[in-house]
Amino acid sequence: MGSDAEIKARLEGELRQAVERLRQQGGAIVVEDYPGAVGDDRPLANSMDEIQINGEQDIGLATRSILAERVNRLAEALERLRRGNYGLCEECGGPIAPTRLKAMPEVTTCVSCQDRIERERSRSDRWELNRSDIARVFFYAEGNAQENEE
Repeated sequence: MGSDAEIKARLEGELRQAVERLRQQGGAIVVEDYPGAVGDDRPLANSMDEIQINGEQDIGLATRSILAERVNRLAEALERLRRGNYGLCEECGGPIAPTRLKAMPEVTTCVSCQDRIERERSRSDRWELNRSDIARVFFYAEGNAQENEE
């Protein structure tokens, strides 16, 4: 995997790059910069302009959010390196494969644990969907029952 000094240099380099990309994305979007914003009396040329502007804002916000999360994960990886537990899975305590760390130096779980976490999340998401479907069915059935009573 490399020496601690090499790992630290790589993490710091990745962190600098992520911070720079975040800066290039700009700060918070200022709503007034866009035509048709609050307080702007100029009409947009058409609704497609508004859709395009909203889409660009959404993409910009999502990109900045992803970059900010990566910056935080890289900073946390540097802290783990300082504490001496970099490269150890937070779930099982086992080593994270060097190839995984090379590809994503900020990861906190081994492949096996990450796979288990994602499978559990997928089951949980399906359960939540099923619960909302069941609630909708009961709501619909209850509404129909009340209509039939009247």
